[in-house]
Amino acid sequence: MTKMLHGLKCRGTKHSGDNKTALENTVYGMAMSDLVTLENLGEVSLITLDNDENKWTTTLVREIDAALDEIEKTEGPHAVVTASSNPKFFSNGLDLEWVMGTGEHPGGVRKPFAEEFMKLAARMITFPMPTVCAVNGHAFGAGFMWALCHDQRIMREDRGLLCANEVEIGLAIPEPELALFHHKMPQNVFYETVQLARRWTGEAAYEAGIVQSLAQEGEVTEAAVKSANQLSKLAKRRDVFGWMKEHIWGENAAIKGPHGPAHMLRNMHDYAEGPQFGS
Repeated sequence: MTKMLHGLKCRGTKHSGDNKTALENTVYGMAMSDLVTLENLGEVSLITLDNDENKWTTTLVREIDAALDEIEKTEGPHAVVTASSNPKFFSNGLDLEWVMGTGEHPGGVRKPFAEEFMKLAARMITFPMPTVCAVNGHAFGAGFMWALCHDQRIMREDRGLLCANEVEIGLAIPEPELALFHHKMPQNVFYETVQLARRWTGEAAYEAGIVQSLAQEGEVTEAAVKSANQLSKLAKRRDVFGWMKEHIWGENAAIKGPHGPAHMLRNMHDYAEGPQFGS
């Protein structure tokens, strides 16, 4: 039975030698939107940003959140890829014209944007299955941050820049976002990124450890899907995969605790151990 989901465009993927689509065997619906496409590719769900420069608004936040709701309804090993249909832009950051405007706008209500965007970012960082970002073009500001929320990033090697350009345009980066950047990159790379607004090419981002691999034009999403397929088995037990992420990135994260590993090892019963065999 096809499930209808307001505001989300979901399409099936045709298999060679057959006119049927994968949608017939998925939980995804068939509602339409100009912002997001959700496809089921077997053990991988592909979220494609479809709104030209893919600038962030409350509407985009809510549609991606709805897509993640649908993905969590899948069962068994699974992974997620986020990509863009625009070969030039993955995401050009916050929609400044929208956020500084007044009145009704397709971007939706402005006031809840910051809180809803950060909660969506937190959800993606701790999503209970592997996530791979196909950075096929420029990723600025919030677009760069969204890419960092994934477990892996694959970037186009010949074109596209990663840049946290908030300082350049006269905005401070909020502390929660600074924490994300700090946890996702080496210390020297972090400072160049957030304080000096460095623009990272694909090659430089790869050498700095911001992205995990590079791909040629037109092959970035394919490479991301391939990587996601390889990683999907790790989410066979989503409770384990999600628990690990929460204890790396969440409250009282093990990697940022006040005690060193020797103390924690000597006092193992004082610390959470997470889901185990048979639990």
